[in-house]
Amino acid sequence: MTHRTSGRTGVLAAALGAAVLIPSTVAATPAAATTPTVSCASGKAGLAAKLQKDITAAMAGRKGTIAVGLRDRSTGTTCTLRESTAYDSASVVKVTVLGTLLWDAKKHNRYLTSREVTLTKAMITQSDNNATSSLWKQLGVTKVKGFLNAAGMTQTKPGANGYWGLTQITVRDEQKLLGLITAKNSVLSDNSRAYILKLMGQVVSSQRWGTPAGAPSSVSVHVKNGWLQRATHGWRVHSVGTFKGAGHDYMITVLTQDNSTMSYGVTTIQNIAKAIHKDLIPTTTTRYTPTTTPRESFVAVPPGT
Repeated sequence: MTHRTSGRTGVLAAALGAAVLIPSTVAATPAAATTPTVSCASGKAGLAAKLQKDITAAMAGRKGTIAVGLRDRSTGTTCTLRESTAYDSASVVKVTVLGTLLWDAKKHNRYLTSREVTLTKAMITQSDNNATSSLWKQLGVTKVKGFLNAAGMTQTKPGANGYWGLTQITVRDEQKLLGLITAKNSVLSDNSRAYILKLMGQVVSSQRWGTPAGAPSSVSVHVKNGWLQRATHGWRVHSVGTFKGAGHDYMITVLTQDNSTMSYGVTTIQNIAKAIHKDLIPTTTTRYTPTTTPRESFVAVPPGT
């Protein structure tokens, strides 16, 4: 796995507002003090209200901008928060790169080459940046856009000038992608879906943090994470995962930015994930505990941004 430090420290500029124009009673209450409320619906009585309460509680007091998506096919349950807010993708986009490659191979009725197999395995299981750059260059932005269009991921905008880690993603589109990976569809073949899930299930232990936190031992776990620090909005920390077993078939996306540190964002995501897993499958006693030293590859960004 290629780990590279950016050599930059994220400097957040302080914004000065015209406070004299704001009534003192309003100015005394910072906007960050309000915990956003997630919106949930479910075919199972009481579940939506419980998820809404527990996810909201998990976010209480957490700084940063958090977006959440949950879909459980087995209970007809969905939860969303800021589902159309755009975030820099960091390494989460690597699943989209793999999806594009497999979609394009299907169009040309061909198997992946041995080189592509080696690159895709490194890209997903170890989050290898060089492998991703090779595949991104091979595919080209036009093919990536073609896949996004076929997948209905209309809110996703590929990063320019080879900076694939700056692809703009949303919870809505990531949930669409996870939905394609986990159910039969016309975009990805059954073999392609199985291949993606296989690799997401073989992610190295140091990168199996985020949405798998608190997952019951009785469910299969497939995950891809990413993080990125920039001068504006601090640390972006993201996690997408699919989970199947114990009578459930669900997918979780949590995207965050404005985190003070990488570990702060990881904790926010894992608090939310634990609440979701426990509410969906409450009877389980053995649950997944992620690494205490999470790792991820730093993706390249333009200097000074």
